Amino acid sequence: MSRVQLALNVADLEGSIAFYSQLFGVEPAKRRPGYANFAISEPPLKLVLIEGEPGQDTRLDHLGVEVTSTGQVLAAAGRLKDAGLATFEENDTSCCYALQDKVWVHGPGKEPWEVYTVKADTEQMGNGPALSTSSGTGTGGCCGGEEKDAPAAAGAGCGCGN
Repeated sequence: MSRVQLALNVADLEGSIAFYSQLFGVEPAKRRPGYANFAISEPPLKLVLIEGEPGQDTRLDHLGVEVTSTGQVLAAAGRLKDAGLATFEENDTSCCYALQDKVWVHGPGKEPWEVYTVKADTEQMGNGPALSTSSGTGTGGCCGGEEKDAPAAAGAGCGCGN
């Protein structure tokens, strides 16, 4: 099953977990220090919460589409390249407590999108070589980690890597 992903940086992780648990009627599928995600079946949504700075407003980290296989990631990468969009691919990257294959692209407002598949859980937040942020929407690195530089062909930055 494919589903849309919304990743948010939140100042109050516990308060946000409580709110989104009530909003969607489900508990987080995964909780780690500074991180939680919800696998919501209706509507199909992967909601990712990344702990940000105290007192900051909640803000978009990145958007995504979770798919079930690496083949679907590769097909999306080919389709995006054929459309003339700049892409950045990551394979076997550890990010947001998961081993993933993914491709990144940016919308016209520089919003980072990823198409990704989760291959396995990991015990580390990770720090995949995601694109650095230039739009201010993301934090660079993997899920709020340190910014990383990307190849010039990849374009503007992304916020996470998950």
